[in-house]
Amino acid sequence: MSSITPVAYAALFNSGSNWLADTMTAIKNNNSNTGGLLGMLSAAAAGNDGSIKSFLRNSNTTANAFATISQSSVTNASALIAQMAAQNLQKADEKKMQEAFAALAALQKMVKEENVLDPIIYFPDGSTIDTVNNIMTRVDGTQYDTITGAKYVDPASIIQMANGAYLDTKNNILTMSDGTRIDTVTGLIVSTTA
Repeated sequence: MSSITPVAYAALFNSGSNWLADTMTAIKNNNSNTGGLLGMLSAAAAGNDGSIKSFLRNSNTTANAFATISQSSVTNASALIAQMAAQNLQKADEKKMQEAFAALAALQKMVKEENVLDPIIYFPDGSTIDTVNNIMTRVDGTQYDTITGAKYVDPASIIQMANGAYLDTKNNILTMSDGTRIDTVTGLIVSTTA
């Protein structure tokens, strides 16, 4: 005697379809075949003359209906399994990303930023670089910002004017908004370029 193995998820449906509405639409579209028990009784009464031919025809129709149900179940089960696998992969990827970011954050906390250079670097020509404030001082006293390369002027010695000009009180240089530099002691133009 053979045993019947029950299918655990036999009634799986595609998540995007409404099987009840689809069934009702199919029944309404096919007026010759009424569904359910009434359809079975009317089919038995109308087209069943008791012959082997009508029995085989009804058996064929029933077999086709079961094949369609079976095929739909396999298709829907495959779609559900694929969807679940995609979700599992996405969750695993998110978990790996979080672990990678956590490991990176832990490494960044282990390495502390610190200036390993001497606070002042002296050059043979007499110029120096202040590595704490990033200022290079040349022998003649001019200072440059080592990050931008621009001439450095102490912000405490600058007076800003309303028109965009500024006065360097340490060097007595007035820089106009167009870039013209004027010596405030002599009144002469020092340079028209920065």
